[in-house]
Amino acid sequence: MRPQPPSPRPPRTFRLPTPPKPNPADPPRPRLPALPRPDLSAKRVVDLVGAAILLGVFALPLLAAAGLLHAGRRGVLVREPALGRGGREFRTWRLRTRDTGRPGAMVERCGLDALPQLLNVLRGEMSLVGPRPEAGADRPERLFVRPGMTGLWQVSERSDLPWEEMALLDRHYVESHWLGMDLAILAQTPRAACLQRHA
Repeated sequence: MRPQPPSPRPPRTFRLPTPPKPNPADPPRPRLPALPRPDLSAKRVVDLVGAAILLGVFALPLLAAAGLLHAGRRGVLVREPALGRGGREFRTWRLRTRDTGRPGAMVERCGLDALPQLLNVLRGEMSLVGPRPEAGADRPERLFVRPGMTGLWQVSERSDLPWEEMALLDRHYVESHWLGMDLAILAQTPRAACLQRHA
């Protein structure tokens, strides 16, 4: 008579411990806010790379301009209030050129006074291309995009556009901007800056 094989043992079952029931007397636990997702859009990547390159290229001229303005004046940088995308308040960086006489005029003529706004671009408050930063919210359509250091009306053939035409160009950019338009505006900005400087 053959021995019977041992009967298989039933698998062990593991029970997870049940979490304790919350006590109504305990204070509610605060909910941690969700971490914002990094903006990895093509426009943002161009902003980061472009701002980093421009800061590297213009680092020495910026330091020279800051030293020129600092030689007998209070403060070199001025921060101006502005509204960003979604109505977010921030302050733009500029070199203090008003009431600085000939040094300030030289810095403005070289187009260096607005270059500290590259810091705003790196912080995500501004873009390289977009509507001009303003403190008022009278044109709410501008708040759908980040304000920019240059834009459509800055590269137009005329440097003395009336306010109404500037507003129309800003609105056109908000409604139809895309990466190709940004690159075209960036390519035209140096030439437009030279033409306005010698106008």
